[in-house]
Amino acid sequence: MLTFSKFRKPLRLRRKNNYNTASRTFSAAPSSEEEPHVSSAHTVDENHLSLRFCIWTALRFESLGTHEYRNLVSRTLSDNNWLTLYWEALEVLKKNGVLITSESVRALIRSYSTIGLTEKAVECFGRMCELDCKPDAHTFNTILRAVLRKQLFSLAFSLYNMMLKSNCCPNDFTFNMLIDGFCKSGSIKSGLAMVDEMERGDILPDVVTYTAIISGLCHERKVDDACRLFNVMKERWDQPDLICYNVLINGFCKLGRLDEAVSFLRLLERDGFVLARNGYSSLIDGLFRAKRYNEAHSWYAKMLKEGIRPDVIVYTIMIRGFSEEGRVGEAVRMLDEMSRRGLVPDAYCYNGVIKGLCDIGLLDRARSLQLEVSEQDQFRDTCTYTILICGMCKNGMVGKAQDIFSQMEKLGCFPSVVTFNALINGLCKARKLDEAHLLFYKMEIGRSPSLFFRLSQGSDRVFDTVSLQKKVEQMCENGQVLNAYKFLIQLADSGVVPDVITYNILINGLCKAGNINGAIKLFKDLQLKGLSPDSVTYGTLIDGLFRADREEDALKIHGHMLKHECEHGFSVYRALMTWLCRKRKVSLAFNFYLEYLKNLPGREVDSIDVLEEYFVTGKVEQAIRGLLELDFKFGSFNSAPYTILLIGFCQVKKVDEALTILSVLHKFNININATSCVHLINGLCEEGKLDDAVDIFLYALDKGFVLGSRICKKLLECCIHTQNKKEYAIDLIGRMKSHGYHSGSYDYLEKMTLLHQ
Repeated sequence: MLTFSKFRKPLRLRRKNNYNTASRTFSAAPSSEEEPHVSSAHTVDENHLSLRFCIWTALRFESLGTHEYRNLVSRTLSDNNWLTLYWEALEVLKKNGVLITSESVRALIRSYSTIGLTEKAVECFGRMCELDCKPDAHTFNTILRAVLRKQLFSLAFSLYNMMLKSNCCPNDFTFNMLIDGFCKSGSIKSGLAMVDEMERGDILPDVVTYTAIISGLCHERKVDDACRLFNVMKERWDQPDLICYNVLINGFCKLGRLDEAVSFLRLLERDGFVLARNGYSSLIDGLFRAKRYNEAHSWYAKMLKEGIRPDVIVYTIMIRGFSEEGRVGEAVRMLDEMSRRGLVPDAYCYNGVIKGLCDIGLLDRARSLQLEVSEQDQFRDTCTYTILICGMCKNGMVGKAQDIFSQMEKLGCFPSVVTFNALINGLCKARKLDEAHLLFYKMEIGRSPSLFFRLSQGSDRVFDTVSLQKKVEQMCENGQVLNAYKFLIQLADSGVVPDVITYNILINGLCKAGNINGAIKLFKDLQLKGLSPDSVTYGTLIDGLFRADREEDALKIHGHMLKHECEHGFSVYRALMTWLCRKRKVSLAFNFYLEYLKNLPGREVDSIDVLEEYFVTGKVEQAIRGLLELDFKFGSFNSAPYTILLIGFCQVKKVDEALTILSVLHKFNININATSCVHLINGLCEEGKLDDAVDIFLYALDKGFVLGSRICKKLLECCIHTQNKKEYAIDLIGRMKSHGYHSGSYDYLEKMTLLHQ
């Protein structure tokens, strides 16, 4: 759990930052005598005038008082393609002995960054030494903002270290940008460390700082920690702004904690804020994801009633929501509505409709729509192709999925890791493991094989973020900032690096194919590549080892997970519980589930120990009731552990305990699934408890379950051969026929019943 003692307000005042600026500046316009000699030729042509304007700008940029004027000058330079000429103007000034200020160079860096030419901005920054010019805090901030937009966090941190080594004091903008960057990259720890450095520099965190960290915590699914920091901020310092409220609402919605999000709205309104479009979009999106469709539509209607017009983001959410609801026609109508309102649908909008068509099996129409929109260059979207490949694989059309995959690169649309994962998963499910492995190797080599092999096998190989950071740091220290930028960009574009999901798919495919040794090899390989196995990796491998009757190795893998402090996901414990129950070790399965609960945030170990004591002493009802109360208290109910335990008791022929679990679940209005019904009926039949078995069967019919013919025949035959139960068989056969069971399968049993009567 994170603590926030570091945010206590220090007993010191914020001091103003001192910046290292050039000692000589041109705050006033130079006279004609002071203006440096530019050229011996006095031919006044357009190029000469342009150069004179650039020289004038370089001399005057520092004295331009407002952002509006500076923005105007930057736009003028870029609109007239004078950026290269501006650098020439700086060189002319340098040759004529004029001291170039950091602010003058920043004008060029800023212009390049504004029009998206980040590489040129970095090049310009790296060449400042050629002008004998040292960057000040404003210039560092400008280049930091540019590289952070590209999500080059390693380079940003290296630039920050350069800043410190050049005795240039970072200001609050510097720290807030870096904290936001670290938090977005998932490194909350580094963000908090940056807050410490901020305070050591006598700069107090503000609402922007807190919002960045709160956003990072929400992104890492640590909403409770985010709430604690939010409350600390309210109590001790700044009043949160609407952006901060929206971040927390979005965090709750992303985790499916929608009721808490709605409750948080009341706090927002109490503090004098009005829910804006961003807040509505988060709520509507969360409700759609939770399949609470009616509520999502209600909030959308409320937003319209409040006079808030939907933007492209809101329309995208609504289109995806309609599609997931199966109302694809209404999603298409939303596209038309957007056009009528003057909004241009983007790739995300079309992808929502295409996915909806794939989900309901209309693959030809989905493909047709994709071809229609792909005629426009802006819609050559990797996500679109990925959706189609997923749809094809889901419907067993792996060959067509491979054809679409082959077309992507020809059209200049490169597959992402998600695209590769979708097709590899499809190939594994189709038992084409050799082709899946070939695609995996292609994924690793990518579009720049030489770079991949140099990085993975050479002396300067980069396996993890630590070695990568070190390499970038060295390049920046040697003045090779542009090379560091190109290296990171090339690394990002050099190929689609397999992630943990890729390995999980292949490990699962190998386990299902019975090649457990191959799965273990992949498990070791992913760690050598610097990746960390997640709970799905461990769960898949444990399941595979149990299937191969290697229980001891499965438990060792669980020990490996605990040793490496992997986040305790339920998939691991589901595999352990399922197999231990099959091996008639229900108590051990229950203990593993309690181990899982103890590692969840907020759970009290003493309370869980009491539940364990109940279970050990045979008080199953109290144990199960206590578990359910815990689940509902923390809003984390999952039916799987209860189903596994219920089936486990049936497997060890303790049907009374299984019925107890059923009874407690019923009191909490929780239904069991068809598999549980089958195990209960089977166990009750074997113990001769036919009244209970018939009740379970009727429960299954009422829930619309269609049970397999084997369990149905077993129940009917038990009724036929049991005194006073023959009439049950006739009644059950009639009910089965009325619920759509194939009548011919049970005609023989019906005749047998009549004969026995």
